[in-house]
Amino acid sequence: MNDTPPPATIRVFIALAPPDDAKDELARALAPAYAAHPDLRRNRIEDWHVTLAFLGELPTATVPGLHAPLAALAAARPPLALSLRGGGTFDDRVLWSGVDGDLPGLHRLADEVRALVKETGVPYEGRPLRPHLTLARARRGDLTSVPDAARALTGFTGRTWPAARLHLVGSGDARGPAPVRYRDLASWPFTGA
Repeated sequence: MNDTPPPATIRVFIALAPPDDAKDELARALAPAYAAHPDLRRNRIEDWHVTLAFLGELPTATVPGLHAPLAALAAARPPLALSLRGGGTFDDRVLWSGVDGDLPGLHRLADEVRALVKETGVPYEGRPLRPHLTLARARRGDLTSVPDAARALTGFTGRTWPAARLHLVGSGDARGPAPVRYRDLASWPFTGA
């Protein structure tokens, strides 16, 4: 029996996740770059996601208040047709893959999610949406591996897939040497017409 009390706060975001076969397709395209740069700090494939709204550190007791509104939003919207495409860097230190497909729909969904978050009383002051999957980070002092890996994705175009679920995700402590681990706190299917 675990008597450890839940943490007082949790880092939370709302996201979409590509299906496993779309992630596997991208992983195969990345394999040569990862082999050429084994020191990259790679994100786990099961953690790849498209963030719609990063809420930051929230009191754990606040999170359940997001469930019903997010469930209702997902129930009212149809799945989005998206794909993964190309790659790039943030400051030559973070490797990402881009998102293609119904980008106007993706931006509308992000706007609706962010408005809903504010309506529930959770403060939100996010950045503009830049649809991407974060794939890896360079180690300190490494100025070449991320740009090299991004060039390896230049011609990558993945298959189209339906973004079938809206995910409320929590992450562990991002401080310290251990990698951040993500877990679904809840998720809801898009079932609207």
